[in-house]
Amino acid sequence: MTERQSPPTSAAPGWEDLLSAPGLELLAEVGEQLQAGGTDSGQINARLRKRGIDPSLIAAVLTQAELRIKARGKFGELANGLLFTQAGLEQATRSHVARLHATRFAQAGCSRVADLGCGIGAESLALLEAGVTPHAVELDPFTARLAAHNLGVLAARLGVAAPGVSHADAESADITGCDGAFLDPARRTAGHRDTRRVASPDDYSPSLTFAFDTARAFPTGVKLGPGLDRDLIPDDAEAQWISVDGQVVETGLWFGAVARPGIKRAALVLRGSEAFELTAPADSEDAPERELGEYLYEPDGAVIRARLIGDLARTLNAGMLSDKIAYLTSDTHTPTPFAHAFRVLERLPAKEKELRRALATRDIGTLEIKKRGVDVDPAALRKRLKLKGKGSATVFLTRDAQGDHIALLAERC
Repeated sequence: MTERQSPPTSAAPGWEDLLSAPGLELLAEVGEQLQAGGTDSGQINARLRKRGIDPSLIAAVLTQAELRIKARGKFGELANGLLFTQAGLEQATRSHVARLHATRFAQAGCSRVADLGCGIGAESLALLEAGVTPHAVELDPFTARLAAHNLGVLAARLGVAAPGVSHADAESADITGCDGAFLDPARRTAGHRDTRRVASPDDYSPSLTFAFDTARAFPTGVKLGPGLDRDLIPDDAEAQWISVDGQVVETGLWFGAVARPGIKRAALVLRGSEAFELTAPADSEDAPERELGEYLYEPDGAVIRARLIGDLARTLNAGMLSDKIAYLTSDTHTPTPFAHAFRVLERLPAKEKELRRALATRDIGTLEIKKRGVDVDPAALRKRLKLKGKGSATVFLTRDAQGDHIALLAERC
């Protein structure tokens, strides 16, 4: 075990029994009851206790059934057959994002990919589905057993042999025979629930040093948090930021054959079943500042983090509203998946008392507050404004090209 690796954790009482045939049968029974409706977990608990079932197993089954319901947002219908821990589910890659990862390896011709630190197996599931054999490695013994179960469920559906899961330290695992690697370094403390985020990349498990060393030997993908310090990105990596329905979910670093030639920066925007991407060979230069136009654009977070705002601005014939502030403005509306567009209705007073009077005069009661470049807590400000009108609106609190504080009343296009 390396210094940075956290020690294995034991399963809570009753959770080991989930992996037995009776435990899985009971879980399926409870899951069907909850999905059918008309009964709640308290009633199910009472009935199972009358049957003499161990209370710790009942608690584990009810918790697992609830996790499966939550997991549908990430895994779809397959979640009904998978097993999770709270921490494992929170940290697992969404299935449609994991499929994009797996597609890179398949297109690069990889046949066996080491999934180092596989967690509950989300990435390995996607690899298996893409026709690539995963070599899954997980340090925590109970989580490794859940991952093996999950891979077995999908393998049975696909009619292929179930790959095993190695209980090992990712940094010392034997990956002989692999021709690719994927790492999702743990950025939280060890445990199955109530984990906390670690403060420094030096504490990631496995370490970034190990991840980048692996990338020198294999086509490699490394999944990291969206707020990754950009100074840590190696010069030979393709860095791709992904947002899902407006939320930036990861920074992916790709090396070797799984990186795309000529691309160093990418912003992938997933909205529902649709995917849109901006790519560039480097950070783009910001567009020039300009005076406020009729329209204001709020770039998607992936575009902002990829530093492709300038490229986006040029496709919109837009300029920066203010230096270093990620709002664009234009005299025309150009629909784009890479930004939310707003029509500017008017400029309001920026001072709080005057702003409150202006909003009250316009009968605004429901207010969406967006801010950049100003020190404002939107929730606290909304409370202080004490709005009681019948209308709704969006207000932008920011700075203009002269650096002055401004308040803009706007409506979504």
